[in-house]
Amino acid sequence: MQMRKIALQDRSLTHMTFVRRTPPVPSIVYDTYWRFAAERQAIYHRRITGRPAPWTADAILAAHKFTNAYRAADRVSQYLIQRVIYARPADLIDTVFRILFFKLFNKPSTWELLESRFGEILSTCFSVDAYDSVLNDALRRGHTIYSGAYIMPSGPISVRTPRKHRMHLELLARALRDRLPERLATARSMGDAYHLLLALPGIGPFLAFQFVTDLNYSAWLSFSEMTFVVPGPGARDGLRKCFTSFGDYSEAEVIRWVAERQDDEFAQRGLKFVSLWSRSLQLIDCQNLFCEVDKYARVAHPEIRGLSGRSKIKQRFVPDPRPLRPWFPPKWELNERIGGGSASVPVYEGRFSLEGQTLPLGI
Repeated sequence: MQMRKIALQDRSLTHMTFVRRTPPVPSIVYDTYWRFAAERQAIYHRRITGRPAPWTADAILAAHKFTNAYRAADRVSQYLIQRVIYARPADLIDTVFRILFFKLFNKPSTWELLESRFGEILSTCFSVDAYDSVLNDALRRGHTIYSGAYIMPSGPISVRTPRKHRMHLELLARALRDRLPERLATARSMGDAYHLLLALPGIGPFLAFQFVTDLNYSAWLSFSEMTFVVPGPGARDGLRKCFTSFGDYSEAEVIRWVAERQDDEFAQRGLKFVSLWSRSLQLIDCQNLFCEVDKYARVAHPEIRGLSGRSKIKQRFVPDPRPLRPWFPPKWELNERIGGGSASVPVYEGRFSLEGQTLPLGI
């Protein structure tokens, strides 16, 4: 059993005592969690080293779409890191603005459409009306401007507009007026920065945590990804499938408990986990893996139900022919370790399409 320290005040003296904590109780899906993590990461390494398909003998992984074991290695995260954050030098205000702007839509083709009309997306050139006009025109032509990765809320009634994107543009303008970038830069912890984002109208706990993670990829924030985590809806489903009881732990504490045990868990199962060039799974990665194993378990363990009760995996896997050229925030000191890697940002290759409108992809 794990122990926790509790301080008890007794006049001028502080006595420390230890109280036993009941640990989480794993289910059969917990074993699947580690096997899934190891194989999904192995697929990633097989693909970036140029091995031809098939990349796995796992029928579920081969047939369905799952995010990478490491969040930062996913294509959209890589696009954000390479094209949005580090493609050009940017000050604090523009960096925060560009990241939040991209993440509100989370769709590279939307970013490129606006770049094609306005040039570099910068806070000093931002116009709610002008951007709204371009996005309205795209919608009239039947294009999708938001990613399907997660549903963006319409916001509270007090800020809601006829078109959701208009509300998000006005939200960005408000964040700039309220000096959000400067306040984020003075946050003393990832949790403090998270609560600044959570205070924005229409931004709930899931989005606030995703956004603070993305902002933390930049050079302007530098929090350890092992200091703070907020379980999203999918992760909460996965947690309940992986454990029959959380013991004396909260959901966030269970994720930390798992992250801190990763080396032992892989070793106990005889699994060779090829990390992200020596970077271990962080809290955000373990959180995402719970979301992914929730989906995987719908097929692998249909008898075990989560909170949502979903029984099918929505998306099928379709290989993306564009080359994978991994590059990560320089402060992680990974880029020089990648085979043939460089400290400089790679040129992104390929093209993104806005439902029929092909846009060049290059920097």
